[in-house]
Amino acid sequence: MSINVAFALIVVLITIYALIKRYETRCVLLASGFAMAIFSLKPMIAFQQFDASMTRSSLIIAICSAMGFAATISLTKCDVHLVALLTKPLRRLGVLLLPACMFVTGLCAVAIPSTAGLCAAVGPSMIPILIRSGFKPAIAAAAVVCSTTPALLNPGVAHNVFVSKIANMEVMEFIGRVTSPILLFSLVGLTIVCFIYRDYKKPQHQTSESNELADNLPKKINPLYALAPLVPVVILLYVSLYTTMKMSVATAMLIGTFYALCVTRSNPAEVTKKFFDGMGKGYGNILGIIIAAGVFAAGLKAAGVIDLLVQTLTNANHLARIGGAFGPYLMGVLTGSGDAAAFAFNEAVTPNAPSFGLQIADLGWLAVISGSFGRLSSPLCGGLILVAGIASVNPMEIVKRSAPVMLLMVLAAYWLL
Repeated sequence: MSINVAFALIVVLITIYALIKRYETRCVLLASGFAMAIFSLKPMIAFQQFDASMTRSSLIIAICSAMGFAATISLTKCDVHLVALLTKPLRRLGVLLLPACMFVTGLCAVAIPSTAGLCAAVGPSMIPILIRSGFKPAIAAAAVVCSTTPALLNPGVAHNVFVSKIANMEVMEFIGRVTSPILLFSLVGLTIVCFIYRDYKKPQHQTSESNELADNLPKKINPLYALAPLVPVVILLYVSLYTTMKMSVATAMLIGTFYALCVTRSNPAEVTKKFFDGMGKGYGNILGIIIAAGVFAAGLKAAGVIDLLVQTLTNANHLARIGGAFGPYLMGVLTGSGDAAAFAFNEAVTPNAPSFGLQIADLGWLAVISGSFGRLSSPLCGGLILVAGIASVNPMEIVKRSAPVMLLMVLAAYWLL
């Protein structure tokens, strides 16, 4: 082992520790990447990667437009109408209300792909409904947070854009290739956990307090408002499946924004301002992590770690699957965010997937969903902490229910690859 590789491994351990301590993710990744590159006497590799990551037009267009659309949907309250439309018919299903609410939340997740945003939109309505129906607060909160993974079916999600670019595929082609029923396993898994923990007891009566607690939905649902969050997804699916026309994610997001503006008759100036604010936030928060992860991967490459890793994985193909599944998962558990680990793995290792006998799209998807499952197994996850506050429970009580389900889903994803 060379001194550069040894130094890089020490930096990686420090990076993991810093992320566990919840230091700023982008700062940690940038500092680590530049430290490895400078120690290896190849600092320009990190600078060049920073420049390249900043100007990836396909990533910027898709991610920023999706975040701009999400911001306008939140401003116009269309997300709340979608939640209300999907949840009101489900209130008298008994124990089946748990998987039904998870299914509805999963549908909302496709339209509202931000974990924290989804929990903020769905949690205040869904959790009181479940509690009032006889479910313990911990399982009610877990039902919301464990239903967020279908967000990965949204073509505007940064990971989909990132991996499809690496795999040289259209975003919708990539999503169609990797779509798996594994995303529905959480419904069955958490329902079983509910029985194991005896988290459901049929209520004898409903109090006025619980009724008031659940009354967070609009009194009158506007179906045109509720449709707005789904417009870009529906358009992209239709164009991809039934036409030969190619449409960018940004085009669909702009059409969706214009639709929301028209049906809600909101102030055009406010909507425009919110859209561009969302775009800026998308570049700063999401692309910022991608840029930082790229610099971190460049530092590993400068130190020779990537070449060593590729050589090892080439000689033992099964290790690539193990790394793609359990590396991002463990980082997600330790840090409460699966994004940094998934982006770093897909930046550094996934492009070499053919050398391991794997497809780039398959290995990239494995890293993405494993990071997501790890995040939902962590008491540090922002969305999980949010629903814990709504349900007034300790985040660890939620993790006791979510982690076993997510770990089984990681194992399933590993074996199905």
